Amino acid sequence: MGQYVIKKSSLAGEIQIPPSKSHTLRAILFGALAKGKSIVYHYLPSPDTQAMIGACQLLGAKIEVFPTYLVIHGTAGKIRYAEDVIHAGNSGIVLRFCSAIGALAPHPIVVTGDYSIRHQRPMQPLLNGLSQLGATTFSMRGDGYAPIIVQGPIKAGKAMVSGEDSQPISALLIASAFAEGPIELLVKNAGEKPWISLTLHWLDRLGIPYENCDFERYRLFGNTCYEGFVYTVPGDLSSAAFPVAAALITGSELCIKNIDMNDPQGDKELFVVFQKMGAKLHFDAVQNTLYVKKGGNLSGISVDINNFIDSITILAVVACFAEGETRIYNAAIARQKECNRLAGIAAELQKMGADISETEDGLIARKSFLRGAKLHSYHDHRMAMSLIVAGLGAIGETSLAPTECISKTFPTFARDFNQLGANIEVFA
Repeated sequence: MGQYVIKKSSLAGEIQIPPSKSHTLRAILFGALAKGKSIVYHYLPSPDTQAMIGACQLLGAKIEVFPTYLVIHGTAGKIRYAEDVIHAGNSGIVLRFCSAIGALAPHPIVVTGDYSIRHQRPMQPLLNGLSQLGATTFSMRGDGYAPIIVQGPIKAGKAMVSGEDSQPISALLIASAFAEGPIELLVKNAGEKPWISLTLHWLDRLGIPYENCDFERYRLFGNTCYEGFVYTVPGDLSSAAFPVAAALITGSELCIKNIDMNDPQGDKELFVVFQKMGAKLHFDAVQNTLYVKKGGNLSGISVDINNFIDSITILAVVACFAEGETRIYNAAIARQKECNRLAGIAAELQKMGADISETEDGLIARKSFLRGAKLHSYHDHRMAMSLIVAGLGAIGETSLAPTECISKTFPTFARDFNQLGANIEVFA
């Protein structure tokens, strides 16, 4: 299971954030669809990465794995079949993206994943979109969740899709680029737009043409072919939120490296929110470094978090240390992540004495004096890391389990934080 015991701490020094999970997974997938050889440097070593490598290998790519880089021999966008059932592990990106890519093939492809994937990550919006483009799709239990079967190939045409969750839209954009002809996608209730922008950034990078009308209508032209590429994965701005938050709630100063604020990752908006709350942050664009300074007295604000929804758990923690009230809204989609993050973070922080409550589409938190408690991570990496940070600012001892999920995005989390002075004991 893995358990951490956390005590109130003061931090100092510098920390290097890990490579971006979202960029790593996209780099592998686009390398697998390229013509010829691609090399991906500084990839994130995580279970999700292994799941994407395995999925792309089953779809026909040849991938050599080295400690610091990957060599990918692509399929030139020609997907014929899958050698075996594709297992997405705990990755929503692998689940959605590889299901859509599987719909390029003329033979049935089966995609499944762990319990969270099979019960927490809806597939019906993507299946509906693929069906409208001529694919045959099934949810094997008939409930709109994995395991799913897709059989293509998708064809030129038009599809209308619900867009509250960005991943089905990104998946359809990528698959449509390799379809047999032009495809028009119409999106209802478009949300999580920065994550769509991240996918469009990759299309731009590879010279794949498309039209985007206000994230509500897209046109892809099909029959894409591009040469292999060389890519170095940047730092994960979602993961950077945790040392920043830890410094803020413990009154510490930190230097956080591998921060590129020009990268399109949407979670960089959280740093702007922290500044609005009173945090003293300084960015060095030349050194790709963020400095967190002491003396920033935090105050509660109202936050529309949809554009950086993965930050909701750590923002909820910081809100408990801010004067007054923080209202987080437009976050209903957070219920459909690795766990129900609205209910989960509220329940666990309440165990610590937090004045926090769940609303229809978000959370309301007021300044609280947190005390250590026995907490559950819900097998969710962002829940786990957020609760560890809460423990660093709480009075007394906090225990958290399970903790293996942290390796999804920040494999060296405990070690790196302890080097900053955190008191985190690790138990197998």
